[in-house]
Amino acid sequence: METAENKMGIVPVNRLLISMSLPMMLSMLVQALYNIVDSVYVARVGESALTAVSLAFPVQNLMIAVSVGTGVGVNALLSKSLGEKNFEKVNRTANNAVFLAGMSYLFMLLLGIFGVGIFYRSQTDDLQIINYGIAYTRICCCCSFGIFLQVTMERLLQSTGRTFYTMIIQGTGAIINIILDPILIFGLLGFPRMEAAGAAAATVAGQIAASVLAVIINQKVNKEVRLQRKGFRPDLATIGQIYKVGVPSIIMQSIASVMTYGMNLILMAFTSTATAVFGVYFKLQSFVFMPVFGLNNGMIPIIAYNYGANSRERVVRTIRYSVIYAMLIMAVGTVVFHVFPADLLRMFKASDVMLQLGVPALRIISVSFVIAGYCIVCGSVFQALGNGVYSLMVSIARQLFVLLPVAYLLAQLGNVNYVWWSFPIAEVASLLMSTIFLIRIYKKIIVRLRA
Repeated sequence: METAENKMGIVPVNRLLISMSLPMMLSMLVQALYNIVDSVYVARVGESALTAVSLAFPVQNLMIAVSVGTGVGVNALLSKSLGEKNFEKVNRTANNAVFLAGMSYLFMLLLGIFGVGIFYRSQTDDLQIINYGIAYTRICCCCSFGIFLQVTMERLLQSTGRTFYTMIIQGTGAIINIILDPILIFGLLGFPRMEAAGAAAATVAGQIAASVLAVIINQKVNKEVRLQRKGFRPDLATIGQIYKVGVPSIIMQSIASVMTYGMNLILMAFTSTATAVFGVYFKLQSFVFMPVFGLNNGMIPIIAYNYGANSRERVVRTIRYSVIYAMLIMAVGTVVFHVFPADLLRMFKASDVMLQLGVPALRIISVSFVIAGYCIVCGSVFQALGNGVYSLMVSIARQLFVLLPVAYLLAQLGNVNYVWWSFPIAEVASLLMSTIFLIRIYKKIIVRLRA
């Protein structure tokens, strides 16, 4: 126990950050790959199916927001408790995390049963898109218990520095998804042809398998954290501490659902193909952003642990290295999006119209990738230090007060290409706010830690 809990306080920061982040980055790259594979196969069913899956993003993002946002709170509290050597609090946090995963699933189940049809009809009157969308999204919601349990178990492993196992878990789920995608979408090997619904079924099958594996691994190797069902009762004080950091993160990520929903309405006014382009962009950009999120998942427990251990130097070094690596990853992504936009779109069986709309879209939006990398790291620093409200304020300002209003105004000019410029404009606003908050948190918290 002693060795596992102390490595985040004694291993050189750069080596520690790389060793903890690299497995997460690789596993998230695999996740990004299966997100892309989903849409690549669905695109071969037809553009209506691709559009339906693209329109599902706000609901899927809400699911991810609740699971990952709660996980951020769990991760921060667990790592800080480990740094303080408060193992009773560690176990109490873990048990309440599992309880919250169950409550989150019930919420998505109700949404899947009662809300999916209303959601699609509010965006389009195309019956084919609506039917594809309802079939796809309902399966994702009603079988979402897999993702909630998987994310919770992964956070328990990350908090104790065992990110290698997280890579195994996520990789297993992704591989199962990729294998099942063509089988269920096109009805191979004797299975019925499910089309868009097949992509959803493959996704939840991978999530459920990964969640089972995650539970087994936690029970076998994660000795610092003990899960106990017998005599468990929800602890409101612990849940409150989890959500102090987690709720801002949930809201922050949920705002992306509101933004995407609004953008879909703006783009639908031009053509459904523009909405499909937007959906494809989100799939492609995940291949660039996911490694940065993996870097953050390795960074957060290091900062939280050393914050709890009162080590200013290690907190500062972790932030510095994380910013450098994130910006380098995003720079590579910018180059790829600028040099190969048509090739990327052709993976989704893009028509000439889709290429005409999509090539400038990818080039324009990717202009701000490097800035986004810096801002993402800043947001995670705020969360790790217990100031998730800063991340929330930046996210609200960027997506609701800048991006959507600017996109709407640019759409009035009558050219869809102008709408894409709302993304770089919003990132500049995010850059300014993130820097101001980083300076403030340095002066209020970091500088007061022991050097």
